[in-house]
Amino acid sequence: MTRESYVTSFAGLFKRRESDTGAPVVDRIEIPLIQRDYAQGRQGAAVEEIRTSFLDVLHSAVAGANAAPIGLDFVYGEVKDGTLRPLDGQQRLTTLFLLHWYLAWRTGHLGGEWGWKRFSYATRPSARLFCERLVTATPPDVGTPSEWLRDQPWYLYVWRYDPTIQSMLVMIDAIHKRFADVAAETAWQRLVDPEEPAISFHLLLIDEMGSGEDLYIKMNSRGKPLTEFENFKVHIEETIEWSDRASDFSHKVDGAWSDVLWEYRGADNIVDDEFMRYIEFIIEICEWREERFGTGRLWRRAERTFGADNPRAGEHLDFLFSALDTWFGADIRAAFEVIFATPAQAKDSGSTEKVVLFGPDAGANLFEACCRTFGDTRGNTRVFSLSQSLLLYAVVQHRIGGTGDFPRRLRVLRNLIEASNNEMRQPNMPKLLKEVELIVVDGTLDGVVTFNQNQVEDERLKATFLADYPELTLIVHRLEDHPILRGSLPAFELDPEAFERWAEAFGGIFSEPACWPALTGALLACGEYQRSRGGSERSFLFGTGSKDNENTWRDLLTGASRDRLRPTRQALARLLDEVTNSKPQVGECLDDLRAQWLVAREAALLFDWRYYFVRYDSMREGKSGIYFGTDGRLGYAVCMLDRTQLNSVYRDPYLLALWRESGAGDRAKDPWFTGYETTPRWLRLTQSDVGIRSVDRGWALQSPASDDLVQLTAFEAVVARHHSAKEDDEWLLVVPQELSAGQAVDTVDRIQVGAALLKDLVEAGL
Repeated sequence: MTRESYVTSFAGLFKRRESDTGAPVVDRIEIPLIQRDYAQGRQGAAVEEIRTSFLDVLHSAVAGANAAPIGLDFVYGEVKDGTLRPLDGQQRLTTLFLLHWYLAWRTGHLGGEWGWKRFSYATRPSARLFCERLVTATPPDVGTPSEWLRDQPWYLYVWRYDPTIQSMLVMIDAIHKRFADVAAETAWQRLVDPEEPAISFHLLLIDEMGSGEDLYIKMNSRGKPLTEFENFKVHIEETIEWSDRASDFSHKVDGAWSDVLWEYRGADNIVDDEFMRYIEFIIEICEWREERFGTGRLWRRAERTFGADNPRAGEHLDFLFSALDTWFGADIRAAFEVIFATPAQAKDSGSTEKVVLFGPDAGANLFEACCRTFGDTRGNTRVFSLSQSLLLYAVVQHRIGGTGDFPRRLRVLRNLIEASNNEMRQPNMPKLLKEVELIVVDGTLDGVVTFNQNQVEDERLKATFLADYPELTLIVHRLEDHPILRGSLPAFELDPEAFERWAEAFGGIFSEPACWPALTGALLACGEYQRSRGGSERSFLFGTGSKDNENTWRDLLTGASRDRLRPTRQALARLLDEVTNSKPQVGECLDDLRAQWLVAREAALLFDWRYYFVRYDSMREGKSGIYFGTDGRLGYAVCMLDRTQLNSVYRDPYLLALWRESGAGDRAKDPWFTGYETTPRWLRLTQSDVGIRSVDRGWALQSPASDDLVQLTAFEAVVARHHSAKEDDEWLLVVPQELSAGQAVDTVDRIQVGAALLKDLVEAGL
């Protein structure tokens, strides 16, 4: 049973009143045992924001003579024998007690007889004793108050383990920092004013403690405080009070919009987390529209976005409503399945009408993915990616505005996103968002300057091509949806006569990773398809035979201008023509193509680097497809990388082929290397440390490392039989060469020449 409430201040609780007013006489305040520890001074970002916000409110009330007073809602409790035991309001009362102490200290009023000093905790004797000591403490007006308090002889060592005392010390320092600039006497008078106090609250009394304890249990029967989303809703409702849509928001957030999210509720059978994630997506979109990037707690970002101080708040609030209203009554799952597919779904159905979404976590339902993972990270990577945000924004814009030709425009956007990995960065998002609107809403590429420009040009060419040959639309779409190409087709000539058969042959070859080792050789037989890697003049990008490195082919065939990809495009066209025109299986076709080319080269006695790469499979084993050539050219001294950098171990393809062809096995050290491509790389024999390496003129050799006469004699005998000559400190086995296109090119197979030499060295016991 409760009585009527009455308005009072913290200091006003202790003012004597006539007994017939019904107001109790309070002599002291005691926080009862059933209450938790004081929490507003705890550490942590969330509590710090609550603490800062509360102190801001208190500061605004007492800082000046003309400041507006504030009310702190209800404080529930029982008064018995002059002691108020609060059941709700403990945190606010403790903070007010500390604020009174602080201003009394600052103004010299601590020595007076004040009722507010009789504030205590029944939760722990240590907290009770601390409060008694505190009201007699007068720190010097310098430094940090908590440091001075901890240094007093009455401050007990064990108090460092009392959470209430530690929280009080944190709050004292926070008050000191926030109120250091106020006119202390003015603030004190405002605080203790008996008629118009700066800070007041409603005290609601409960007749007896027994019923009070029952009420306390009922008030906290949920077992946890309000959820973050419940608090967030209150903040937004307060933030948008300026708008006539405020009441509509309150109604929908617990009604229609909750119904929308219900299908995606969590294991706790509530939609709070899912709601927060989708609203955070909406807020971030609004921030990008303003060319800013939100930081801090979400409710702070909501204030900056939807608050009355933002000139674009109305626009943002309209988008918030639209982005939620558009899903009400919709079959969301079906809505996304109509327009998107995963690579597996597209492969199984053979459909090219849907836009395929790529990536390890790609799913068709972007709304669900947003509700599940928006804001989560793996390391520094967003789980719900920036790319997904742009695609979901495109869908929302389409649903709000009913844009035309949406499937084609969405496909163009997907293609641009997939080609813009380097451009897909947080600083670019405001510009990319505007370009999404150009593509999806306006249906134009004019003004699209932030997405990858090579892909923009590719999209223009494809649009012109399909306008002239609309019958090839499904073929183009099927090729765009290939997981290696992902919308980018600069490696294909837009030839209406050949395009369909090329697309079919490409799909056949790249659907069989087992054929890729042969493919790397066959494609090189069709032309020097490699290209320089990025802006580097030292490294070159080829394909790979590794089925685990599919992205290597994507890097090779996409991401560059049509002009840079001309050699690749021409070689690929020749290969696809050969595959189309041949009857054997793909693997047999690739082997035959390579064999025929090698026969022609051998007949012409033309053994350049390309011949060796095609002839010896081991020279194409690099998983990354990256090669570094000495002096920035592909010749007879090359590094073949498994990874992407020279500071990892790598192979020298000539030495690897030499080692394998010679059959030396463990009689030679497994040739792995690290360092710059200009560093000499030696294949060394295990017993003698004899070295051999490929140089422009043939094979350079190093004699045994020791002065062992037997080894030296054996070595010189072998190299003499192979017509090697000594030059400076090295021996050189010269490989016959002739000039071809201004370059010295082998006229015999240096791998076979070197393998014969190495085999003899091993058999000689070296």
